[in-house]
Amino acid sequence: MTIITKLPGPLLIFLGALSLSFGGLIVKSFEGATLWQILFWRSLFFSLTVLAFLIISYKRKTFESFYKSGLPGFLGGIILSFGFCGYVFAMYNTTVANTNFIISLQILFLAVFGYFFLKEKINFITLFSIFIAMTGVLLMVGNSLSPGELSGNLAAFTMPITFAVLIMIVRKFPSVDMVPAQFVAGVSSCLIGFLFSSQIMISPHDIFLGFLAGFFQVGFGFIFITIGARTTPSAMVGIIMLSESVLGPIWAFLFVSERPSMYGLIGGITILFAVLLQFYSLLNKSKKIVSD
Repeated sequence: MTIITKLPGPLLIFLGALSLSFGGLIVKSFEGATLWQILFWRSLFFSLTVLAFLIISYKRKTFESFYKSGLPGFLGGIILSFGFCGYVFAMYNTTVANTNFIISLQILFLAVFGYFFLKEKINFITLFSIFIAMTGVLLMVGNSLSPGELSGNLAAFTMPITFAVLIMIVRKFPSVDMVPAQFVAGVSSCLIGFLFSSQIMISPHDIFLGFLAGFFQVGFGFIFITIGARTTPSAMVGIIMLSESVLGPIWAFLFVSERPSMYGLIGGITILFAVLLQFYSLLNKSKKIVSD
């Protein structure tokens, strides 16, 4: 753990994004597991990974960390669990490219929620970015004629929305440690997977993939990002996190031969352009605050 904390923040953010980018590939590689079985095993191993991280970090004060996170941490965890469920549902029903591109909308949801809940102003560039992003979304979702793919695209929206809500909670209660909330999210989504599964046991191959998803992909991904974000400017965090949206479809194309549709690709590129435009606005705003 000491070695991890000594690594540069931006490098940790990239390693986190790299880990998360394998999510679609792993979900597409399951042989016979159902959506809810995947959610259960992925969440189970993720919860164990976060718990181990908490014990290593807090030692005897592990239970105290849950108490200190309080109601905001608990609610944040419950909200994040819906994002975990939506992620698996989306990856199971639509393309990896569509899911990753929609997830990248989180910075625009942050701007919108900040306007309504924190009374933060939205400038012209942000409004223009939202318009462009919605155009990209309409290209992707409007081209999804099959009910399964359409529901998958819509489910993907739970990730950026729940993430934005989680950040609103962090902004409202900045002293709250959200790592315990990740454990709550893992346990909650694990319980949801258990309740909706007709049976829990799956093949050893699929259990191993569940381990990779929970331990490596989500567990290490969130731990790297949580640690790296402490010393990395927020605008830089967002830009580096875009690598997840770019790498995810590449892994799916290389290893499971999944090709995004032309409309999906055009829509995804449009969304990425809108997100980068919003980052440009944030960077200019940050420079102005520093100069003042």
